[in-house]
This record gives sequence, structure tokens and C-alpha cells, in this order.
Amino acid sequence: FSVYHRYCDALDALIKEQLAAGESSCKVIFAADCLAQITRRGVNAEEAERFLGLFFQLRRTFYFIDLIIGSSPCMQRLRLDLWNNVFTHDIGLYEQYLLNRMEDFSTILLGETGTGKGMAAAAIGRSGFIPWDNNKGCFKESFTRAFISINLSQFPEELLESELFGHQKGAFTGAIDTHQGIFARCSPFGAIFLDEIGEVSLPVQIKLLHVLQDRLFSPVGSHRPQRFEGRVIAATNQDLQGLRQKGLFRDDFYYRLCSDSIHVPPLRQRIQEDPEELQRLLTRTVERILGDPSGELVMLVAETIEKSIPSSYPWPGNVRELEQCTRRILLK
Repeated sequence: FSVYHRYCDALDALIKEQLAAGESSCKVIFAADCLAQITRRGVNAEEAERFLGLFFQLRRTFYFIDLIIGSSPCMQRLRLDLWNNVFTHDIGLYEQYLLNRMEDFSTILLGETGTGKGMAAAAIGRSGFIPWDNNKGCFKESFTRAFISINLSQFPEELLESELFGHQKGAFTGAIDTHQGIFARCSPFGAIFLDEIGEVSLPVQIKLLHVLQDRLFSPVGSHRPQRFEGRVIAATNQDLQGLRQKGLFRDDFYYRLCSDSIHVPPLRQRIQEDPEELQRLLTRTVERILGDPSGELVMLVAETIEKSIPSSYPWPGNVRELEQCTRRILLK
């Protein structure tokens, strides 16, 4: 506890440095001193490195979950659910038993279109434990390459398997080169985000189920299995219970996906629980669009929405609709 809080600011600076650096893991200039501080308290060198990795994971998780703004009770619950998804409900048990075992805990995010399920998935996917490499003086991997996402609805079925599992050269017409799918590209310390999981066909569901069960997959045109060591996060805006009742979503696939099920609340619920939520979102939206949280422009957008949109408006497109509404007001 003492050492962790001593290095919080340095760890936060490292997060921003790594975001700017990209996929090359940054040197950590304060690591030697931090490790020495830990070992002075009676911890052996191996455990000290483990604690350093945990410290960095804690700060990363807080950083990415804190990007999901909102003070309404439902958003506070969402952030808590995301934190527990990374560290479980008991971080002591997590550190002792589960720190390197989270790949078996798949997650499904449920919620309407435009609610921010992708942002929630990224908060989980970028917050996994990454071991310390003492020989190189950096963490074994940059967290920026730990999260890979794919929108499953964007690909026809004949191409989707290739995007997921890759293909060998000559596996089908047009396969002029070998292609790595996202399961092959995923880091052992990372996660794959399968967006719009409710859109995939039953044959693809079966193949994904086998990957989740056996942790093995084969590229199209190859019989050589490869091992997948990352974590799977899925999301849908569809009613999975209804799809299961119609036989369009396999029960065994559903149960393999939902080690944890997290609901991302709609904008109307957020505003009902806390009317100030809209103002906070407008401030963040204007800042993201313009790079400056201009109070004048936020007030302009808020006043225009108040005059032209009823307070009971349900915002069916949720946060994404609010962002587009803000852009239209700024343009006109």
C-alpha cells in the first residue's frame, strides 16, 4: 500500500507515455527504485516484480474505467462491474489465485446501440495483467496492443472465418497470401472484442465455442491447430434470450460466453437518474470534438437541445445520437 501510493503519479505518467509510444513497450526509469522499495519490506525479488505488474494494472484499470463518465447510479454500478470484471470482488484472492488465469473468464456486454459497449470492452481489454521483464527494464508488452476488436456484422460469413482465424495462402479463390486472424494476433495478456455477437450464424457460433472450450483454432485451409491464450469479450444490442428461444443462438455458446454479464445502461436511464448527466456528456463531447471544453459552446448546444427536444425524449440512439446531435448544432 505504501509503495503503491508513492508511485501512483509515476505510473500515471507511464500510461500516457505508453499511449503516445504505441506498440513498443516503454522503459520504466523508476522501476529499479520501486522494486527496491518493495524488497526492503521483506518481499522476495520475484514477488516484487509481480507487485510492480499489479501496481501498473491497478493504475491502468482506473485510468480506462475513469474515462467512462457519469455520476448517475447506473453508471456508478457500471464502473464497479467493470472493475470487478478485471480484479474480481476480492483483489486479494485475485492476486493470489487468478492474476494469470483470467483468460477463462469470458464476458458479454449487453445494451442498446450507441450506449458505449465498445468503450466498456476497451476498459477491460486494456487492463489485463502484464508481467515485468527485468532484463529489458520494461513490461513484457505494451498494453496498447492488448485489445483487438472486430465488428462481426461487417463481414459476410464466407470472409468472417478468415478474419477470425486467418487463412493459408491458396485456401480459397483470392487467398493470394497467408493472413493472420485476430485470434492469432491476440496477445496472451490481451483480449479480443467480438462486437455484434448476436449477428453470427450457427456454424460460426460452433467454431467460436470450440475456441472458448479448447483454446485451439486452425486457420482456413490448415489442419495445424494454434493456441489462443487471450480473453474474449463479446457484445450485442439484441435480445439473446429471444434468439435462444428461436434457436438462433446456441445455449452452450451463450453459457460459455457469460462468465460475467454486464449491462451498459441507456442514456434515458442515466438522465432519469441524474438530470445533470446530459450536461456532463455534452461537456465531454464538445471537448472530444474540438479539443477544448468550451463553456460557451457547451451552453449553446445545451440551450438548443432544451428548446428543440422535449425533456421526455427517449434518445433511442443513446450517447452516439447525442454526439451526432451536438455536431449538427455546431454546424448549423
